[in-house]
Amino acid sequence: MAMQSATVRQLSRLVDQISTIIVGKRAQIEDCVACLLAGGHLLIEDVPGVGKTTLAHALAVSLGLKFSRVQFTADLMPSDLVGVSVFERATDSFVFHQGPVFAQVLLADEINRAGPKTQSALLEAMEEHQVSVDNETRTLPEPFFVIGTQNPSDQLGTYPLPESQLDRFLLRITLGYPDRASERALLAGEDRRQASARLQPVMRPPELQAAQALVQQVHASDPLLDYLQALIAATRSGQWFVDGLSPRAGIAVLRVSKARALMAGRDYVAPDDVQAILPQAIGHRLVPLPASGRGPIEQVRAMVEAIPIP
Repeated sequence: MAMQSATVRQLSRLVDQISTIIVGKRAQIEDCVACLLAGGHLLIEDVPGVGKTTLAHALAVSLGLKFSRVQFTADLMPSDLVGVSVFERATDSFVFHQGPVFAQVLLADEINRAGPKTQSALLEAMEEHQVSVDNETRTLPEPFFVIGTQNPSDQLGTYPLPESQLDRFLLRITLGYPDRASERALLAGEDRRQASARLQPVMRPPELQAAQALVQQVHASDPLLDYLQALIAATRSGQWFVDGLSPRAGIAVLRVSKARALMAGRDYVAPDDVQAILPQAIGHRLVPLPASGRGPIEQVRAMVEAIPIP
């Protein structure tokens, strides 16, 4: 219990520190940390310039993790991501040169500007934490966390992410524009990149992995699982969405709900945890019925209101 209390305090300090860089977005920062604790990957979708890249960098620095950034472009090749074998005359053999995917936090910046071939090269890395190059499997460092950022798909030069890859992202969040007071602080204060360069780690990788292990110990009661199953069944009923949630998505929702409970200092999951995270966890996996006239997030919220808590 003492270890859990110490971890909760560290996580609170982590959110506090990142909040000094990304001002006025505490809820989104908490979602980001919960996603990492749950061992998932994060997709941030928003217009350029609202702080997507800065958030990813601040998170990596604050956790003392090896950080790598790849700017996705239309001509980016899979080998640019995972690495390539180069023949070296001195040794008369091929030597593998690691690509930027061999990091602990990989920022896939503007992921939907790359072609489908390169997007799919991320799939194995995200799901299996390994890559296959030249008929050889290479394990990635642990912990391994992908933060994908993308611009809205109606912008020029973007390719929609395939459903299989969207499903690999545990959460999709939107930062949005800052409120008036937060924007004033940004205008009057120093540059965010300079401020993030001075950040010191709040947690170390072993402490993060210990926190991830604690998430698995958070208890989910039978009534809570009944409630979660009722929500999953509602997505499959044909009343709200074209297709329902997969079992993998249901497991993902439970994992990130446990992470939120741990961050709140509890050793059990409450219905509030599920309700708070559900739109971010399943909105990108579902397509609302056309007749509803709602977007995915609004449709999820409407569904949650219609399902009673047991």
